[in-house]
Amino acid sequence: MTDQRILVVDDEPDIRELIRDILEDEGYQVDTAENGESARAKFSARMPDLVLLDIWMPDTDGISLLREWQSQTDQCCPIVMISGHGTVETAVESTRAGAFDFVEKPLSLGKLILTVEQALASGANLKSLDSTTSKEQAGLEPLGNSAAMAKLRAAAEQIADRDEAVLIQGESGSGKETLARYIHRQSKRRNQPFVILDFASIAEDQLRQFLLGDQAESGLLEQANNGTIYIRDLSRTPKLAQQVIHSALENEHLKPGKERFNARIIAACSTAPENLLEKGEFSKELFFRLSVLPLTVAPLRERPEDIIELLRFYTEYFPNRENMPYRHFSVAAQNKLRNYDWPGNVRELKNLIKQLLIMGDGQEVSAQEVSKVISHSAAAASTNTGLSRVFKLPLREAREQFEREYLTHQLREAGGSVGKLASAVGMERTHLYRKLRALGINPKSVNKKL
Repeated sequence: MTDQRILVVDDEPDIRELIRDILEDEGYQVDTAENGESARAKFSARMPDLVLLDIWMPDTDGISLLREWQSQTDQCCPIVMISGHGTVETAVESTRAGAFDFVEKPLSLGKLILTVEQALASGANLKSLDSTTSKEQAGLEPLGNSAAMAKLRAAAEQIADRDEAVLIQGESGSGKETLARYIHRQSKRRNQPFVILDFASIAEDQLRQFLLGDQAESGLLEQANNGTIYIRDLSRTPKLAQQVIHSALENEHLKPGKERFNARIIAACSTAPENLLEKGEFSKELFFRLSVLPLTVAPLRERPEDIIELLRFYTEYFPNRENMPYRHFSVAAQNKLRNYDWPGNVRELKNLIKQLLIMGDGQEVSAQEVSKVISHSAAAASTNTGLSRVFKLPLREAREQFEREYLTHQLREAGGSVGKLASAVGMERTHLYRKLRALGINPKSVNKKL
């Protein structure tokens, strides 16, 4: 029996059990999920070595789930798509989105086993590369060489070997996780795990197992012991998770009789942390433990010198790692990128480059192409007629105003049902209730859609 774990995601019970039986006969450890929600929970609790992912499921489609997982981590396991309705277009779309391969139903057992072996070997090779610092850095997004980022890098290196917690602030998409990984790679813990805590898709009743595990499996806190824990967003960290983390830090043990808990925590926050404290959404005791060493990542619009470096990185990264076509950006196109405000920061730049590589024609990206994509993004962002006045508000107030109007609109569309609203906006219900209370939205008082 090998220790390699495979997650099989398919809404057809017969297919799930057939694949499980085949792979277990081959000596693999196999877990199954019948839909996207179950798959998200199992993937978040512990990333498998390989996922076999059906494209068509009742609650989501596999390609959307593939993109979601690929965007969550720089070191995602190999994912093989399976479908009984495969077409050339679907296969191309899935591989462009980052899938290792695509197999069709009815399954050829020989093809399935061969694909699994090749995918696992690919994942093992990637882990081998990541274990070497120089090669790891070659596959990870650069911080940037602007004066602001050079100063931030120096501060990160100064605190890297400390054990105190770090709090990284910055706008959404600005590169907080990249900085956290940089600190980890510079620290004495560099050869230990870097574990991400993201509670966006974890149900309340799964939180304790997610963090502490059970008799069969270790939780993420135990997996991160002696390494680094990265909390992706303090504002989306439920109260129960805060209690578990605080208890682990306070008692220095996760469970009686277990080894001492010794992980460094790096936490990120896209909103002003004091707002979370004022609204009672975050434990003051835990916050003060996590904010010993504060760092701030500047938004991309304040460091345009970094845009060209990031552009060069992604125009090499996507063709080499995700099989996208290579295209050269003209000097005029680069100038367009440098003079754009990037409200979505590095994440927006990354997505724009992806779009231009996949959808464009020819070997060179023109300034006209860049302008067209940027204008489409701006038009999409301006569909709400109230945005003109929102633009005049301070960032924090503008964000809250947008969230209030967005959730109120969606609640009307959902007929006043918070359950339907949670499904529509992709939020866990407990977190959604907290958000509605913070924004002053009473679901019972919202006028329902006629």
